[in-house]
Order: sequence, then structure tokens, then C-alpha cells
Amino acid sequence: MTVHGTVAAGFEEVRQVFATLAGEENGLGAQLAVRHHGRQVVDLWTGPDMTGDSLLALYSSGKGAAHLVVALLVQDGTLDLDRRVADYWPEFAAEGKGEITLRDLLAHRAGVIGVEGGFSAAELADDRVLAQRLAGQRPYWRPGSAYGYHAFVIGALTGEVVRRVTGWSTQELYEERVRAPYGLDFYLGLPEEQEPRYLPAQPLSPDKQALAGPIAPDSLTGIAFNQNATSPTDLVEFANTRAVRALGPTSSGSVGNARGLAKLYAATVGEIDGRPPLLNAATLAEFTKPHTPGVDAVTGERDHFLLGFESMGVRYPELGADSFGHSGAVGAQSFADPGSGIAYSYARRRFTVGGGGGAPENRRLIGAVMRVIGARKVSEDLDGRR
Repeated sequence: MTVHGTVAAGFEEVRQVFATLAGEENGLGAQLAVRHHGRQVVDLWTGPDMTGDSLLALYSSGKGAAHLVVALLVQDGTLDLDRRVADYWPEFAAEGKGEITLRDLLAHRAGVIGVEGGFSAAELADDRVLAQRLAGQRPYWRPGSAYGYHAFVIGALTGEVVRRVTGWSTQELYEERVRAPYGLDFYLGLPEEQEPRYLPAQPLSPDKQALAGPIAPDSLTGIAFNQNATSPTDLVEFANTRAVRALGPTSSGSVGNARGLAKLYAATVGEIDGRPPLLNAATLAEFTKPHTPGVDAVTGERDHFLLGFESMGVRYPELGADSFGHSGAVGAQSFADPGSGIAYSYARRRFTVGGGGGAPENRRLIGAVMRVIGARKVSEDLDGRR
């Protein structure tokens, strides 16, 4: 399959690996963008109808953007991580949730992963409606005693705190403070005029569908992924609904491309377009330190979460312990690795086996990127000794 785009000198191996992966998975539609210290060094795409400008359903990738907004508000002094959520949002105290802090929410420790009987598709599309229903829901475990991925709801929970304090939605603040100033091709609420660039999400290829096992609706995993609803959520149908893209639910409805997400993470940790990093060193340190060791009660992953972001160093050992980002259900993966100066984003159109988490090919792609960075560092060190 033909690979389009460019790589900077020295990153040819990354293109080769990307091309190999495209050849191994027939019809793969994917994009890869990498920035190094703010400069774009990889910009590749492949697949039918795909371009570097194409917009894709990137699902939970939006959680990273949403919690960048929360981090900015903490940095401003507008939000306090250790203040109780109910101090901001009194209705949330119902059913024994009165002592849950904003830090607990961000670390996925609240236990409010869904509601009895699940949500309708219309409810899942609207963060305000989700928050109203979640306020009266009892937790599925004692808050603070465990952590588990609040897959469809974390953005609505933190977003209601944001709205109560600022009067603005997370989506509005993201647009005002992040997306528009940096011209990012990554949206929490896709404008109608951008719709022609959207390529609909695609289900697993038929040869791999048998490998995807069912989820028990009454399990924690089933509840978190809304499989306990009368009409269990079909993620492909969900993303391909215009109302979802228009409202941009922060947990599940993001739309964009690899270029947009790579630039977002680059701007978070370094200078872009003459602007200083979005997060200062103290805020970055707070949001990228581990908070809940152990096994995620929903996904089974270990040491999974930082604050609002996923721990990338756990998933990809080549990266630093403070690397942070978020994956998206189709297999998308985006992050910043402050130590190496890398901002990385891989986006794909078709679901991969298992859903959720970064697709397996990210391991090979990230390995190639970090080998290039390692070789450059060795060369620079040698030059410095001469």
C-alpha cells in the first residue's frame, strides 16, 4: 500500500516501519505525526481516501484535551485538586459521594463508571445530561479504594466541575484557550463546515471479528462501556452520528487527525509558534506522577493512570516515566514524552482487535521513533566531546 507524506532527515526508519505495517494490514487507513522539540519530523498517511488533512473519529483521545483544560485551570488557581467535588457541584454528594475530591475523579478512583440500566445514545452524546444522571448514582466501589477506567463519563464528571466554577464548558474553554490559538486539527465539537473532511469510522475487518470476545453487560467493564444499556453502545455507529460529532462529548466524541494531536501535545510541553508551553513545570509534575498503583478494575491494565492522562511509560517502556497522553478506541495513541522532546500521534480509521488502548502497531512505530532519537543523542554527545 502506498505511503504518502514526509519525514525529516534521519527519520527514514519510521517511514519504513509505517509502510511495512500498512502492507501487513490490507486497507489500513492511518496517519502518523511526530514532533521533536516542537518541529514536525514525521507526517505520514496511507489508505483509501486518506490524506494528512482527513478527520477521523478519535474517541477517548479527547480525554487528553479535556484534562489539559483542567490542568490549565489548576495552574491558574481556579480549581483545587484536593477540594471536594461536592463543594463545586453540591448535587454530586448524593449516594455517599460527598468526600470524593477532584483528584479522585481525575485518577479514576470515584467509582462512578456508569448508571443502572445504562445510557441511551442521545445521553452519551451530551456531557451535561450525563452529569445530571451521574450526580445521583451510587459508586460501584468505595471511592478511593480502587481505580477503574470511567470510559464514557470521566469528561462529563470533570466537565461539570469546570462548568460550575467557570460558567464555561470544557469544550468552550478548549476552543478558546487551546484549539483556536494553535490552529489545531483536533475538535471537541466538530463544526458543520468541517464535515466534508470526516472519514467515517470502520468496524473490525471480518477476518478479525471472531477474535473480539463479548463483554458481560453486568461486569464493571460492561457498565463502564455501556453494555448494560437496553441498546448496548456500538462504537462505530456512535462516532458516525453527526449529533455526537457536533456536541463533542469529551470522553468519547473527539474528531481530528494525527497532526492536530501531535501539535497539541507539543504545545503542552514546549514552545510552539513563539508561545511558551501551556503547562509549567510544577503543573506538569503534578499531573504526570502516578496516583493509583495496581490493577485497573475495568480494563485490567496495571498502573494505568496519572491525573486525567494515561501513563505512557508503563505502556511503552522506551518512554520516560513522566510521559503522558491518551489512547482512543480505534487504536489511536497520542502523547508527549518531555524527556526526549517527542510529541507523537497515531490515528487509524478501522477498529483493531480488542478496541481501546493504543493499537499493537504503536509499539513498533514508537520503537522506531525512539531509536532515531537515541541515535541522534549519541551523535550529539560525540560531537560535544570533540
